[in-house]
Amino acid sequence: MSDISKKTPQTEPRFSATFDPGTMSEIRRAAATGIYDIRGAGAKRKLPHFDDLLFLGASVSRYPLEGYREKCGTDVVLGTRYAKKPIHLKTPVTIAGMSFGALSGPAKEALGRGASAVGTSTTTGDGGMTPEERGQSSILVYQYLPSRYGMNPDDLRKADAIEVVIGQGAKPGGGGMLLGQKISDRVAKMRCLPKGVDQRSACRHPDWTGPDDLEIKIAELREITDWEKPIYVKVGATRPYFDVTLAVKSGADVVVLDGMQGGTAATQEVFIEHVGIPILAAIRPAVQALQDMGMHRKVQLIVSGGIRNGADVAKALALGADAVAIGTAALIALGDNDPHLEEEYQKLGTTAGAYDDWHEGKDPAGITTQDPELMKRLDPVKAGRRLANYLSVLTMEAQVIARACGKSHLHNLEPEDLVALTIESAAMAKVPLAGTNWIPGASSF
Repeated sequence: MSDISKKTPQTEPRFSATFDPGTMSEIRRAAATGIYDIRGAGAKRKLPHFDDLLFLGASVSRYPLEGYREKCGTDVVLGTRYAKKPIHLKTPVTIAGMSFGALSGPAKEALGRGASAVGTSTTTGDGGMTPEERGQSSILVYQYLPSRYGMNPDDLRKADAIEVVIGQGAKPGGGGMLLGQKISDRVAKMRCLPKGVDQRSACRHPDWTGPDDLEIKIAELREITDWEKPIYVKVGATRPYFDVTLAVKSGADVVVLDGMQGGTAATQEVFIEHVGIPILAAIRPAVQALQDMGMHRKVQLIVSGGIRNGADVAKALALGADAVAIGTAALIALGDNDPHLEEEYQKLGTTAGAYDDWHEGKDPAGITTQDPELMKRLDPVKAGRRLANYLSVLTMEAQVIARACGKSHLHNLEPEDLVALTIESAAMAKVPLAGTNWIPGASSF
């Protein structure tokens, strides 16, 4: 070899932006197995989100509120349209539906304990109501899902509200999965399923095909509950203007809108990453639908999908939501993906913070499992306290922001308090690009 070739610098190896290591790994896995990948959690790709918005705090042109002497309200009432007994929450942060089966019994109990400690609600999820959950939840929403797994009219009457689930943010148009290893004797009995056999939930309700039928179903649920309970309708974020319009016309008291960053117990990864739209893009069309019908604040809007901190809460409310729901964040607060379990996560072929194989039922935190030994690791009392602490912090953070904007209640936050950092987020949130008065596409949705 010549001296010249020895001294010639080598080109640094460079990965393709299209065929990056993760993409190539998935191609190899698909080629080796011939099946699509299933996992839990939510979208992992970077999406426009609340971080792309900033609040305009008070200065000379606005007057802030003093934090210790001037109050900033956080309460919210849900179900004021028709229900005889609307729900009163002390904080606008609620717990999203997560099923017993996907989660362990102690995890469901802990969610109820944490939510009750701060005066908010939790939600059953697919698979029915457990005594632990009802016993520890001061306010419990009962989900009425396409699968009807665990559906019990007596339990439905015990709930404080009914949530008719049409879709979920991680998989709008698709059903969920609960693999056989998580169908224990108790789960099988509650769902009327054979033990140990994979279960796939239906993607649509078996007894209706459109909004006219939904109106009939809501009327049935009102009759069953003597018109006492608020009726929610939950939709995955896809066509929010039209879906919210039809949900309201069908008689919903509350609409729950779930963006694609929302988690799931188990579904196809291609669904999680490529179906639905970010919650940031969904809120303003949903609010516009309510405003066009004269129903904004009369029919309440709950949004979910990637809520992490008080800033996210405040931004969602400023864009027009009445409350938010958390799922993945609540599980993290309970102890999911905690670094102190790193050694055990590595034994499962993953790492803390990336563990998403919730469908396998091997969660070392004892949260997304039905293994009796693993479940013992989760103390529902201690986990409930952690969740209560986290919910309190979310509420206080949102209050701090609201006071800085001169607002005496979280619901007084408005789009005028926000600016966007990118053209995309400005267009989605319908707020000006920072430093300008330009709202891209403001003339139409």
